[in-house]
Amino acid sequence: MQTKHFFTDPNHLVLTALHSVTLTNPSLALDKENKIVFRRPDCPRSAKKVSIVTGGGSGHEPAFAGFVGTGLCDASVAGTIFASPSAEQIRRAAIDRVPTENGVLIIPMNYTGDVLNFGMAAEKSRAAGIRTEFFAINDDVGVGRVKGGKVGRRGIGGGVLILKMVGALAEAGGSLDDVYALAQLANANLVSLGSSLEHVHVPGRGVPEDTIPHGEVEVGMGIHNEPGSHRVKFDLVELVEGMLLQLLDHNDPDRCYVTRKPEDKFVLLVNNLGGVSPLELAGITDEVYRQLERDYQVNMVRVITGTFLTSLNGLGFSISLMKLVDPGYGAGKSMLELLDAPAEAIGWSAPVKTETWTNRIDTPVDLKTTVQVEDIPSNLTLNPQTVQKTLSSGLRRVIAAESEVTRYDTIVGDGDCGIGLKRGAEAIQSLLDSANPPLTDDIVVTLNRIVTVVENVMDGTSGAIYAIFLNALAHGLRAQDTGSAMPVTTEIWAKALEMSLQALGKYTPAKVGDRTLVDALTPFIETLVESGDLGKAAEAARQGTEKTKGMKASLGRSVYVGSEEEWVGKIPDPGAFGLSEFLSGIAEGI
Repeated sequence: MQTKHFFTDPNHLVLTALHSVTLTNPSLALDKENKIVFRRPDCPRSAKKVSIVTGGGSGHEPAFAGFVGTGLCDASVAGTIFASPSAEQIRRAAIDRVPTENGVLIIPMNYTGDVLNFGMAAEKSRAAGIRTEFFAINDDVGVGRVKGGKVGRRGIGGGVLILKMVGALAEAGGSLDDVYALAQLANANLVSLGSSLEHVHVPGRGVPEDTIPHGEVEVGMGIHNEPGSHRVKFDLVELVEGMLLQLLDHNDPDRCYVTRKPEDKFVLLVNNLGGVSPLELAGITDEVYRQLERDYQVNMVRVITGTFLTSLNGLGFSISLMKLVDPGYGAGKSMLELLDAPAEAIGWSAPVKTETWTNRIDTPVDLKTTVQVEDIPSNLTLNPQTVQKTLSSGLRRVIAAESEVTRYDTIVGDGDCGIGLKRGAEAIQSLLDSANPPLTDDIVVTLNRIVTVVENVMDGTSGAIYAIFLNALAHGLRAQDTGSAMPVTTEIWAKALEMSLQALGKYTPAKVGDRTLVDALTPFIETLVESGDLGKAAEAARQGTEKTKGMKASLGRSVYVGSEEEWVGKIPDPGAFGLSEFLSGIAEGI
């Protein structure tokens, strides 16, 4: 494993790398504070262009900042190495750093942190009145359907082809609906698989204990050092044979995602994970092409090879195959035409046009700041004293239940659920007690102030879930604003909650029966919608929580923590229990 680096501070490394993109492409600018690379607003741009926002953890260069430019993406948001950027960074990109009049497509890779944070930003964008679509690229067959479960396929090298096509369609004037549909269509016809001879070392970190023995290769390795599906003795010819079988075996129900006929046309992408020399990558490409042609008779109309999406200096490569199908929409452009369309993005290995250098502008970009959505008033009213009394009743129950939630989570999780809920509850209570400026009777503004507290105080997966849900709840309330002052009724709350639950479902696969907080949330909302009775709804949440005692976890840390014999039938899901306590307190406070 290569552990020597020119940089020892990974944060400094990320910022300098992002800045370098603006040096090599003068049509781009950098929002350093939020780690956003974006197209300069003072450079030429198609009038009807949908904005494409992508991003993810650093360490995958040239993805994702290298795919920003004319003909490709409009902005990229970077996290630290192998970590998702925050929802606030992404919100800035989607609302403040790209034009929004024709809509925005937010398109990260399918990893939990990215889905939650990019999803939260998508909800904020919608709440701000911007037409927004969200899609998480998932093309990896290294983890099959069974093991992938509800999380689904990971996003790896083949996703670059999707970004290229949606960017080209947007540049050609395609609508948001067409661009979004194209992303889904391309993804459904795309398979990828990676292999590596070694794990990678992150600058500034200790040396990982797990290494791949000499003479072996790990098949299906992810782009964040995740283990693959299996290890085999290394021989390039046999390795490629095995990889192609995983990609194209029609008889494997666990991994068969794309079928083929003799007349089908494909694009082949061989992607360098970062540490393979151009000489070896060329030899690998030749071997892959030869076997595809000889053993599978695949008609490859384009062969693309190079370094597009890496795992730092990963000593491996990925193979992607995309079947070309007719979209039947989108400015009359075929998938192949969209791939071949020019792009001024350094990660696509396309030269920047001469006139771009001629028209170079060195003056700093004025970073726009929009009015925060929480500052936009609504006509929906609720007495602030009622809000304080009701919420405080629920918050007190959550704070009092911290020790019990922590005990439960110590057995079936990582022990931080109770502390996280208590921290969030205390912060919200502090806002209610000493809000400056004081709370008004505008319930949407009040709710958005609470959302800000949750986003800043509650971390982890549960914090992101609560933040997404509350952002969507604020949007659901605002959607019912008729333009004249009106008190918020139970019916209005119920409809907004129903909309929020639907929005949450876009970013987490959790359903009733998966042993998550959704087991309390869903029956609460459904009962409130049906009966209009908050007490009955809170009781439904309590019963839903009780049922989790007998459930086998299919999501979250409980899937692989501890022995089920220790808690099945005894311990409820900690997140569902904490939420149920809050909802019961709310019902008592009315």
